[in-house]
Amino acid sequence: MKQKNKKVNYSKWGYIFILPFFLTFFIFSFIPLVDTIRYSFFQYFRSGLKWIGPNFVGLENYKSLLQSDMLRYAGNTFILWIIGFVPQIVISLLLASWFVDARLKIKGQQFFKVVIYMPNLIMASAFAMLFFALFSLKGPINSILISWGVITETTPIDFMGTALGTRSLVGVMNFLMWFGNTTIMLMAAIMGISPDIFEASEIDGCNSFQRFFRITLPLIRPILAYTLITSIIGGLQMFDVPQILTNGAGSPNRTSYTLIMFLNDHLKSKNYGMAGALSVYLFVVSGILCYITYKITNDDDPDGSKAAARKRKKMERRMK
Repeated sequence: MKQKNKKVNYSKWGYIFILPFFLTFFIFSFIPLVDTIRYSFFQYFRSGLKWIGPNFVGLENYKSLLQSDMLRYAGNTFILWIIGFVPQIVISLLLASWFVDARLKIKGQQFFKVVIYMPNLIMASAFAMLFFALFSLKGPINSILISWGVITETTPIDFMGTALGTRSLVGVMNFLMWFGNTTIMLMAAIMGISPDIFEASEIDGCNSFQRFFRITLPLIRPILAYTLITSIIGGLQMFDVPQILTNGAGSPNRTSYTLIMFLNDHLKSKNYGMAGALSVYLFVVSGILCYITYKITNDDDPDGSKAAARKRKKMERRMK
């Protein structure tokens, strides 16, 4: 009797292994997302001890948000993000280029990498409390300036009493917390470039600026796109630093009040309809911004073959 060869099918085990992820995503992410969108079309809030709704109101929640200070808070969020992100990406690119440049022969790279990354391990709430203590009216910064004779005891600098001061502190904190992580990612991206390319450019007479802008930046474009997209999402979700630094008030005059702080107020007041509508706005805006960023930073013709083919077709049409 000939025994039949039994084939063992292992493909099902792949689906079994990824099943926990999809179950977790469906229960804790997909269902709440759908429920949030559903609530955005309903009037659903608590007035005292009485619940109002849920009553279907269509797009009224979205219209009410546009008539509120939402756009002003969106502007605040954008300004706070710009203040923190621009120095973050510039300094991260410079540090990453220096650390991976073999010609500079920087000693103690591992030590510097650890020091740069350490602020990323500190909780944002701890950072905010630290800066609140440092830059308060009777804090160490004012005490140092008084001892140096820069200011007098009767006229301490109120760093958090002006829009520029508060926004600058929030931007500095966001920069310190995230530039280390960005530097490490950009270093990994640059190290992935073949050294032969840099050697060839050096033989051809390229200087440091040409090498950086013509070789390094184009070749690390995917990581730059990822960094920018994650930074945009993080900027739209900015909450903990301004919340703790200003005690939830967004002072002065709500100039550091962000969209998530606005959303948090709706959640605390149990106004789930308005909170759902604002969440949908944030979801749509972040999706649009990420798509635009991806299209700008993504090069779908890295070797120029598509452009050459288009030119060839134009030439053929002219010849006809």
